[in-house]
Amino acid sequence: MDRRRMLTLGGLAAGGVAVLSSAVSVNAAFGGKDRTAARHAQGDAHGEPHGDRADAPKVAAAPPVAPFSVAMPVPPVLRPTHVGATSDLYQLPVRAATVEILPGLATPIVGYHGQFVGPTIRARKGRAVALQVTNQLTNPTNVHLHGGFTPAVHDGHPMDFIAPGATRSYAYPNLQHAATLWYHDHSHHAEAEHIYRGLHGFYLIEDDAEKALGLPSGQYDIPILLRDALIGVDGSLVFDPADGGNRPHILANGKPQPYLRVTARRYRFRLLNGSLHRIFRLRLDRGQLIQIGSDGGLLPAPVAVSEIKLTPGERVEVVVDFAGQPAGTRVVLEDTSGPVVGFDVTGPATDPSRVPDRLIPLPALPAATVTRDIALSFDPSKLAFTVNGKTYDATRVDAQVVNGTTEIWRVTNRDTAFGIDHNFHLHLVQFRLLDRDGVPPAPGEAGWKDTVHVPPGSTVRVQATFSGFTGKYAFHCHFPEHSSLGMMAQFEVVNRTA
Repeated sequence: MDRRRMLTLGGLAAGGVAVLSSAVSVNAAFGGKDRTAARHAQGDAHGEPHGDRADAPKVAAAPPVAPFSVAMPVPPVLRPTHVGATSDLYQLPVRAATVEILPGLATPIVGYHGQFVGPTIRARKGRAVALQVTNQLTNPTNVHLHGGFTPAVHDGHPMDFIAPGATRSYAYPNLQHAATLWYHDHSHHAEAEHIYRGLHGFYLIEDDAEKALGLPSGQYDIPILLRDALIGVDGSLVFDPADGGNRPHILANGKPQPYLRVTARRYRFRLLNGSLHRIFRLRLDRGQLIQIGSDGGLLPAPVAVSEIKLTPGERVEVVVDFAGQPAGTRVVLEDTSGPVVGFDVTGPATDPSRVPDRLIPLPALPAATVTRDIALSFDPSKLAFTVNGKTYDATRVDAQVVNGTTEIWRVTNRDTAFGIDHNFHLHLVQFRLLDRDGVPPAPGEAGWKDTVHVPPGSTVRVQATFSGFTGKYAFHCHFPEHSSLGMMAQFEVVNRTA
C-alpha cells in the first residue's frame, strides 16, 4: 500500500459523518459552486465519502501562471473598532467570498473579512486584544491563535465552535514577547478544509525590546504566507483529502509565484507555511538569508543560513539586504519545486535599519520534573492517524500537567513504513528544542518554538514550562489533514493539590 493509498484509506476510515457535514455545509456556503466538496458529500447512509470512486467527477487543474507575472500583495493591517486604555477591540467576520487568485479566474473562498489571507493584527505586548468573530458561514467555525499564550476558554479548542450566525469574543492578553503568530480555524474535522479555503491570517506581537534593536520596520517589515493549492480550470479551489499531498500552484500571500518591488536596502520578511502538507525548503538564488526569528520570537543572535525548511504551521523571520544589487536585478526566493517570490530591485534607498550581533537573550532552562513519551503514527488496523495509539477524543485527558512545572516531551514519528512526515504543535506554550535524535538543534531552531518537524523514524525532545493558565489544551500534528483524521490529543493544566 503506497503513501497516496494510505492517506486515502485514512480519510475514508476516520472522516465520518462530521467530515461530510462539514463538506456539505462548506459547499452550501459557496452556493453549490464547488464540485469537489459536493463530490465528497456523495456518501452512503453511514456518511462514507466516495473520494476515491472511479466514477467521481474530477476537476482539471488550471495551467500554471508564468512566474513573476503577478504582484504580491501585503495583507492589510486590521484597525481596531475601539481603542481603550489597556486594550483594543477588533471585529473579524468570517464569510464566503469570491477572489482572483490566478489571473482571470474567479475562486470561491471562505476568509476572514472575505480575504484569502486574512487581515494582519498588530498587537503590543501587555496590551490586550478583544477579538469579536462573527460566523457568516452556514457551518460552524472557530479561531485559534497559533502560538498564543491564552486562557483555555479563548484558545479556540477544536470542539469549541462558533455556530452559524453567532458572534464569539476571544480575549488575548498578549503577555508574551514579540513574535510572529498566526490565527486560523481549528474546528475539528473541518480545520483542514477551512484553512485550505482561506481561514488564515497573521497576528504580530511587538514590544519595546524588539523596537530598540533597529530592525527593518514599517513598510520594510512584510509578512508572507506561503502555501500551495490546486485550482481548477473553472477557478474552484479543489480540496481532496485523498490526493496524497502537495498541490501544484505555489502561492505567496494568495498569488501564484508573484513579484515584489523592493529598494536596495534591508527588508524583514516573516515567512509562514500555511499549507496542509507541503514542506518548503527555501533559499535565495543570490544574496543571503539572515534568520533572526523562529515561531516564538527573535533568536539570541542572527544566523546566516543557506536554506530554511518550513513545515506546515512553522514561521521564520529573515532579513534580506538588497543593498548590493543594482536596479533591475531580480532576486528569487525559491523552493526545491521552483520559484516562490521574485524580489525586483528598483533602485537605491537610504536605510537606517540594522541587524545587531545580539538580539534577544534566551533564559536558562529550569529543571524538568516530568518526561513524557509521545508517538505519532498511522494505525492500519484502525485506518487512522493516532497519538500514542489513540485517535482524538475530546472527552479524554491524555496528559495532566501541574501549573508552574517544567516538562520534557519526547516525540517520535513511528511512520517509517510509509515514510510519512509529521510535525508536533503544542498549544498554550512556547518550547525549546533540546535535541533531534540526540543531536543539539541548529542555531535557527534553538529559539522559542511551538511547532517542530519530526521526520519518519526520528525523535525530538522539547522542553516547556506550563505556568499561568489552567484548563484543557490540544497537542497534535500540524499537517492539518492528519489532525483532522485523529492525530490530536489533549492535555490539562491543573493547580497543584496540597
